[in-house]
Amino acid sequence: MDIAGESLAVRLGSARDRSFVGRCEELKRFGAALRGEPGAAVVFYLHGPGGMGKTALLRRFADQAGRAGRTVVHVDGQHIDPCPLAFEAMAEAAASSRDAVLLIDSFEHCRELEGWLRERFLPRLHARTVTVLAARVPPSTHWACDPSWSGTLEVSKLQPLDGGTAAALLAERGVPPEMRDAVLAFAGGHPLALSLAASVGTRTRTADSTWTPTPQVIAALLDTLVGGLPSRHHRLALHTAAHTLSTTETLLSAVVGEEHAAPTFDWLRQLPFCHTSRHGLVLDRLVAQALDRDLRWRDPQGYERMHHQAGLQLLHQARTAPEPDVIHSVRALSYLKRHGPMQRYYRHITHDPEATEEALRPGDHDAVISMTEQAEGPRSARIAQYWLHRQPQAFRLYRSTHSHRPVAFMTWLQLTAPGDELDTDPMTAAAWKHVQDRPPLRVGQHLGMVRFMIHPQAHGKLTPLTQLMQLRICAHWIRSTGLAWSFVVTPHARLWAPLLHHHGHDPLQRTPWDRTRTLTLFAHDWRTTPAQTWLDRTQPGPLHEPAPTHHTTDTPLNRSQFDHAVREALRQLHDPIALENNPLLTSGMLTHHSTDPAIALRNLISETIDTLLDNPRHTKMHAAVTTTYLKRIRTQEAAAKRLGLPYSTYRRHLAQGVQRVCELMWRMHTTTTHFDADPATVDSPWLTDHE
Repeated sequence: MDIAGESLAVRLGSARDRSFVGRCEELKRFGAALRGEPGAAVVFYLHGPGGMGKTALLRRFADQAGRAGRTVVHVDGQHIDPCPLAFEAMAEAAASSRDAVLLIDSFEHCRELEGWLRERFLPRLHARTVTVLAARVPPSTHWACDPSWSGTLEVSKLQPLDGGTAAALLAERGVPPEMRDAVLAFAGGHPLALSLAASVGTRTRTADSTWTPTPQVIAALLDTLVGGLPSRHHRLALHTAAHTLSTTETLLSAVVGEEHAAPTFDWLRQLPFCHTSRHGLVLDRLVAQALDRDLRWRDPQGYERMHHQAGLQLLHQARTAPEPDVIHSVRALSYLKRHGPMQRYYRHITHDPEATEEALRPGDHDAVISMTEQAEGPRSARIAQYWLHRQPQAFRLYRSTHSHRPVAFMTWLQLTAPGDELDTDPMTAAAWKHVQDRPPLRVGQHLGMVRFMIHPQAHGKLTPLTQLMQLRICAHWIRSTGLAWSFVVTPHARLWAPLLHHHGHDPLQRTPWDRTRTLTLFAHDWRTTPAQTWLDRTQPGPLHEPAPTHHTTDTPLNRSQFDHAVREALRQLHDPIALENNPLLTSGMLTHHSTDPAIALRNLISETIDTLLDNPRHTKMHAAVTTTYLKRIRTQEAAAKRLGLPYSTYRRHLAQGVQRVCELMWRMHTTTTHFDADPATVDSPWLTDHE
């Protein structure tokens, strides 16, 4: 093309025309306004988070208006004083023209002019003038409350590009085909993210599907999406919201502190990329992903610290939630596991499984037996029928949200003493045989067993529905009162062994079964490893997983040394450097912990403190210990005041509580046992599924 007589402005405009994709509906409605079609709005309010393409669309509007012979007037809210006089000076040409198009970008920076603009300035413009306001925030409700604006104003939230349009943008920017799926997985339909990724992708020498955004891409994205932050507490609150499934003021209190929770929560809910749900505040996916990647790369220790603090609160929430909220609470806790070695099992934890979970109805028995026979054969079907008569309450049924028909089920048996199942179900017989070789169950304790996980249409595969079953299983593990042992029976050992080992469940026995399958029994003793293990193993770890380390000692601690170490650890809970030198790190209690040992110890102590609540007589001890050591109160006098207790009474509760924590941990220390199975056995040849 001959460009000798072409101006730079023309070349830039041509480049914009070639690279602009999508927004057909917005362009269509704007064109109708330019032509003065009946019923067309003449004032448009576009809003959406940064990087959604508002400025690019305004430029497109300007080009379209220019070709229509209109006078185009630009006002940038970032570059004017937010007062009527300054605005009128910038928009003077629009006020004096019959054919003007007034484009106001970054209107959120001069939003205090909104009332004046609505009531004074815009009504003075000629009826043919078309005005477009673009802002990160939606308009105030005053526009909707004023009936005179009905039909004149059109408000639109700018949405991400659809998949086809986003792919077309990448193709136009020269991103190699083999790289586009990875870019789309990261950026979705967010125009700025797509453009930033494309600018890097076209410079990549060996583009392939393993592409991930660089820290530079993330930094540039966050600069536009988030911008500056008021304080470090606001930054921490924002990163917490990005890291968690949804954010409440209670959760923020556990991370940023009680005094900062309310103001930072109110600030979060005003952000344009944050919306409310039934369970709290939720950030847009791209913003959350970018923030989480940035903190994990920039401050790994701070990231780990924030993760632990949020995790402790979410574990407490999951253990205490009312039954209707259990699955969501466990989902929120499990969401923290989407990074790290087990991400395969949790990366789609937020997906709706297109099925609902409910208790079994009497009329569902035939469907359960039929699904079992279809998936595992007649022998399993007979055992399912046996348990349907013995423990129908153990079955959870999953119905299709479309057809409402049963599509899957799972079974969580609770066993307190051996019965005639020893002759009927060889897997429960094997579990009882294993338990009888160990210390006996105490009064009130029981065994829990995942006996069936049946999904005939996808048996032996990871699906959103099997992940819903995972949530129910985890709920049983962390909420069951008196759970001494948990067992899992599966014909798909190779699929589930890594996750089960991650949760402390090791293989005990293989049993040949129908259709050349083999059932594998996994077990975990909750009496020697508390529920905190589950949280410890949610840790994402550093960006590159280190080799596991184990702390051993040749000289075991005696009781006096052990108690002294526990008291020191209580005082060191918020000092990870000091905690790294605590003698408890050599205890066998931490052998199975895959995270940083100091962090594992801190969480183990926190969990032990929480077990004081299991006895109503110890609630005052729990309050004193929690307030003193977990809430970081500066002095004991302040802690007593916080609890509303006389100082002497507070001191008595604290001493009793600390002593009880020492006793519980000593019991754990002296009864700790380890499974003989090597972690490597999860991939050994005997874990072979016969499909």
